[in-house]
Amino acid sequence: MKVIKIDKKDWTGGLEKSRGAYRLIAPFKEKNKQFAEFKELDKDREPDLTTLNTVISPKSIAFPQSEVMFEYTTDEKSEDRNSLKRPKKNYSPCAVIGIRPYDAAAFLLVQKNFDTSEYRDPYWCDAYEACTFVGLAINDPDRTDFSTSTKSGPFAEIGLDVLLVDMKDHFLAKVISDKGDAYLKAAGWMEKADTDVAIKQIDEMKNKAEAKISSKISFENIEKKAIMELYEADFWEDVAFACINCGTCTYLCPTCWCFDIQDENHGKAGKRFKNWDSCMYPVFTHHSSGHNPRGTKLTRVRQRFMHKLKYFLDKYEDGIMCVGCGRCVRFCPVNIDIRKVCELMNS
Repeated sequence: MKVIKIDKKDWTGGLEKSRGAYRLIAPFKEKNKQFAEFKELDKDREPDLTTLNTVISPKSIAFPQSEVMFEYTTDEKSEDRNSLKRPKKNYSPCAVIGIRPYDAAAFLLVQKNFDTSEYRDPYWCDAYEACTFVGLAINDPDRTDFSTSTKSGPFAEIGLDVLLVDMKDHFLAKVISDKGDAYLKAAGWMEKADTDVAIKQIDEMKNKAEAKISSKISFENIEKKAIMELYEADFWEDVAFACINCGTCTYLCPTCWCFDIQDENHGKAGKRFKNWDSCMYPVFTHHSSGHNPRGTKLTRVRQRFMHKLKYFLDKYEDGIMCVGCGRCVRFCPVNIDIRKVCELMNS
């Protein structure tokens, strides 16, 4: 185990130095924007490490809101006519700076869908594998953070290559993987901290941060229950009553992976797109026959929570499909709270 000390006066220079080998993706707030968002940084732009939790999760790094899958042409004069071609995209190494631990953990949950023994989604996998995740520990968790209940936490290391801990005048960078070590070397951050002392400091801060999280959920009883027992429970009507099916919760969630495929054609050229979709939308399950198996608000709301808290739990036997970031709790316009729904299901 190795811990590197990064003096904050060397932070900017290290980032710029690392650009020789890495693209940098980090939270950044445009002057005309209200919130920071993860985006590729232009030269001389620094990450916004003051943002506790971006509104939109960084899942778009590997799963863009809209992505071209194929291009085609039917122009007889083109040598590529009548064939689908994957467009070129930059999959060179990139460093994701300042990602929060629960967002890094979310990538591993999403990976269960996009990278399986039966099928590897090349778009998601190629983008994800290009990333080195340099996480930033959360010293002061938000009131809606319940990550310690979901195999994550403010100092969790799962899914990260480096864990940065803010020590006011410097960072302690705990090296977790070879990819993380390679990035720190590329940035020129090589000053080793006293490992025993640094680990003790990090552990003390971790304990203090976790102690600040008062929001908890339990799902041990959900795992034991039969699917139909929960599916037919009498509380779903009350849960769904206020929902307006806006889809905010699914778009902000770092573990939601629903998408739609659409083709757009203009003249002799066309493209096939993969776009974010939401199980909250009425047309999501609308069949060409006209039948819709989830034609009511209640069935759609039930599907979302059953998928997150029961179906995923049963299928993968690796916890729930949630990392406890609290985005859906904070931004639901009608105050539907996944923690309360989980409590209903668990009890």
